[in-house]
Amino acid sequence: MSGTLLVDNIGELVTNGAGEGPLGIRRDAAVLVEEGRVAWVGPSASAPAADRRIDAGGAAVLPGFVDSHAHLVFAGDRAAEFAARMAGERYTGGGIRTTVGATRAASDDELRATVRRLRGEALRQGTTTMEIKSGYGLTVDDEARSLRIAAEASEDTTFLGAHVVPAEYADRPDEYVGLVCGPMLTAAAPYAKWVDVFCERGAFDVDHARAILTSGQTAGLGVRIHANQLGPGGGVRLGVELGAASVDHCTHLSDADVAALAGTAHSDGSGTRTVATLLPGAEFSTRSPYPDARRLLDAGVTVALATDCNPGSSYTSSMPFCVALAVREMRMTPAEAVWAATAGGARALRRDDVGVLTPGARADLIVLDAPSYLHLAYRPGVPLIRQVIRNGVTQ
Repeated sequence: MSGTLLVDNIGELVTNGAGEGPLGIRRDAAVLVEEGRVAWVGPSASAPAADRRIDAGGAAVLPGFVDSHAHLVFAGDRAAEFAARMAGERYTGGGIRTTVGATRAASDDELRATVRRLRGEALRQGTTTMEIKSGYGLTVDDEARSLRIAAEASEDTTFLGAHVVPAEYADRPDEYVGLVCGPMLTAAAPYAKWVDVFCERGAFDVDHARAILTSGQTAGLGVRIHANQLGPGGGVRLGVELGAASVDHCTHLSDADVAALAGTAHSDGSGTRTVATLLPGAEFSTRSPYPDARRLLDAGVTVALATDCNPGSSYTSSMPFCVALAVREMRMTPAEAVWAATAGGARALRRDDVGVLTPGARADLIVLDAPSYLHLAYRPGVPLIRQVIRNGVTQ
């Protein structure tokens, strides 16, 4: 829709820029949108004229959530596996192969329908930017088509051919790594922005992960890594070594891991170059220990929150739910959790055009049915997203 849009009568505006406190809060504020971008932010009483107006009615307005870790291209579900975990079985990651079989058997249209359903579900809950991974095809053709479908819904797509070693290569992991680094990467790279590896016991060791990630870098992809979810390991430090944008999960960290992340700090004090992305939905769904966000934050590490939306270990698309979990279970303040779910997610994707509401940023706003961002953690499970604006367009 052309023309200008004014969102005014905002009781509390989270900008993640200039303003009060770490969230850059402005009171009695307004935002002017032009051509899908934030053109002006200031007091409501000084707002310029616009072609259209949305009256926030004194409610809180935030940047759209930035979900920097999601697995949406799959078929089937694993509800029975979830029930077994709730009855006491331990999560090992082995159920990924169940989803691989269903995904390979699905048509493009079936996979596309799942992506659209989950992306729409997330958008209704305020997620305006969402990274999408492959990883449930694990053949050259299936990984390429997964990323092609993902690219229809997101500009941040990630090649995760190294999710697990598929059953047909169970006794030949080196051969599978060669496939991932060679023909699979060649087929996937045109549709991907990032490369990722599940560096974990039962998946890929540090040497295999390094080979895959460096091959991805050579192909022009940025680096992300699943690390230290199921136990201690070298994944976090490998991510730091390779300049990863984000190391994800970070549930089991040594002092050396935390120090390595803290050592990537920018000289201007704006946080760390490698972000620790925490995924509390996975711990909730697997009854596992939560990451210690407080330890990371106190060390100066930049923290992001994401859903890890996937059919096995975190089948949620709700960033508000993850904000509430982070506050309740990971010792984050409400302000820290909201920043991590917006600006933190943007940092994890190395983007400066989302996660903030400052002039020049993409006009992604969410209007809460509440007077303050505090209600996202204060009222868990309540549908508080009244209105979503993405690229300046009301959704």
